[in-house]
Amino acid sequence: MSPHCHLSHVGSFFPKCVSALLSSFNYSLGRALIKGAAEVPFMLTPAPNGAFVLETLAGCIEYKPLLDIVVNAFFVRDGKHCLFSERNLYVVICYLATFQLDELGLQQFSRIVKSLDIAKMHKFLRFFFNVLNLSTWIKDEWSKIYDSLYVKENWIDPLLGWQPKIEQLIKQLADRLANRVTTVKTSTVTKPKEFDLTTPKPRAIPIPEPIPLQEKHQPVPRSTYKPPKEKQHLQEIKYRNRRRAEVSVIDNVPIKLNAAAILREGALYQRKMEQELNRLESLLRGAHDPSEFLEWQKQMREKDLEQQLAEIECRRLQGKLSHEEAVLARQNVIQENKKKAELKREETAELMHQYAEKRLQEEKEMRELVEQVVEGHKNVKQARMKLQKYKRQIVQEVSEESRELLRQALEEEEEKLRKRYELIQQIRAIESLPFFRNKFVDLTQVAGYGFSGEMSIVELRERLALLKEAQKKAEEEKRDQIIREKQAKEQLLLDKLEQISLFRSALGRAAALKLTVSKTLLKSRYTKSTISPHPQALLPCQRKLSGCLTRFVLDKSMLLLITFLSSRYLQIHCLIICSIIFPGTEVN
Repeated sequence: MSPHCHLSHVGSFFPKCVSALLSSFNYSLGRALIKGAAEVPFMLTPAPNGAFVLETLAGCIEYKPLLDIVVNAFFVRDGKHCLFSERNLYVVICYLATFQLDELGLQQFSRIVKSLDIAKMHKFLRFFFNVLNLSTWIKDEWSKIYDSLYVKENWIDPLLGWQPKIEQLIKQLADRLANRVTTVKTSTVTKPKEFDLTTPKPRAIPIPEPIPLQEKHQPVPRSTYKPPKEKQHLQEIKYRNRRRAEVSVIDNVPIKLNAAAILREGALYQRKMEQELNRLESLLRGAHDPSEFLEWQKQMREKDLEQQLAEIECRRLQGKLSHEEAVLARQNVIQENKKKAELKREETAELMHQYAEKRLQEEKEMRELVEQVVEGHKNVKQARMKLQKYKRQIVQEVSEESRELLRQALEEEEEKLRKRYELIQQIRAIESLPFFRNKFVDLTQVAGYGFSGEMSIVELRERLALLKEAQKKAEEEKRDQIIREKQAKEQLLLDKLEQISLFRSALGRAAALKLTVSKTLLKSRYTKSTISPHPQALLPCQRKLSGCLTRFVLDKSMLLLITFLSSRYLQIHCLIICSIIFPGTEVN
């Protein structure tokens, strides 16, 4: 009788048995065999034929590289969520499908697969018996270890031949997965109870406190409504400082300026000149007074503001209306929810009644099952004696096989130690040989490593010297350029200072003339208030004032400045300065 015929009543114990032996074998080769042989009776209940178990174990160990390729790929692709502790179980199923499927037959193989976890076996068989996987990467990976022709004829072609029948098995597993019914445990609903709290005592009414009478306040001091003396003192200091500044402008006191101040003041005068030019050009083009446009702009802004206020009021009313609608909708939703809750209570009561009837039926079936189990326990003693006899036979067979495997493993370890000892002796003999440590170096010779731009040490030194000379020359040129830029900047600052001094002298004369004119006007008003002379008596004063203005306009320094500036553009600028200082004065 073939050892495979004993697997019909084993179920899931056979692959789990081989998987447990593989786990112990991977831990330590020598001890695993003894330990596996000693623990077999406790792991299998009932156990399959011992010879077939050892044959399967030996096959899994012999073809471990081939099986690892498939199982590792399965864990990477489709088995990402599978437990790694069940890896040896997939190795056993892969070995049976690849090497023992012809001997076992489809019926026996289906029993072994269906006795295990259906979801895991369905996922693994769908991955392994995929035609694309078998004919592409599995075949290529196995061909790296064994001959490609041998792999194709003995392993790949038989697997492709079994593929249609295995596909039917995969469909059966999928149907069983689809028809699986999960029982949901119903938990009892917790009913809340009110806390037994002590009722607080009512608070005593406090006695009202008498309201204190306010004392008569003192009147506000008169100094509160008078301006402080410090403010008057600050106004006097401000006036004195302004007078000093006017005197200093008239006297043209020199002030020490740095480069930034000179450039800033020159830019200020330049900007004033450009603004005046732009103003004159706009007047020549026919510019008008912008007061009408500003009035129109103000009216349009007022209209926009009124329109915005009207829109805000409209939005406020719309929001109030939507709030009322939301309140009504909420009340309607509350009424609908009450009706739904009432229907839900009725459905729940009906379901609870059905559940109680179902529970009574299950209890009745459970009593019948207990009675059947009690009857089956009567023949337990005879079955236990047969089981012990069967286990002793398995232990004896496994012990003989494990001794043989242990002897072979010890011989292999001794052979490895002997080869390792010989290799160490050879290495020590090579290390004991003397060798020369001195190495002669030729500085003019190239190393010859094949790098681009490779050169000798002498050539490297010459190139470094040339680079240093070029760097020194570049530094000297940079230094000369910096000196030239510095001189140009100094010349620019001197020109700006000269221009600023001219502007200041003109402004100082303008301020002096303005002060003289204001004093003359004050004196004339004073004399007019005290004595009312004839209008002809004021003619000499008016002639004198006009003479002063004419003399200032035709001042020798201003004429020299205009003739000194050769270009027409600068002459126009000077004339604009005169018009800024004395608006209304004509200069030809």
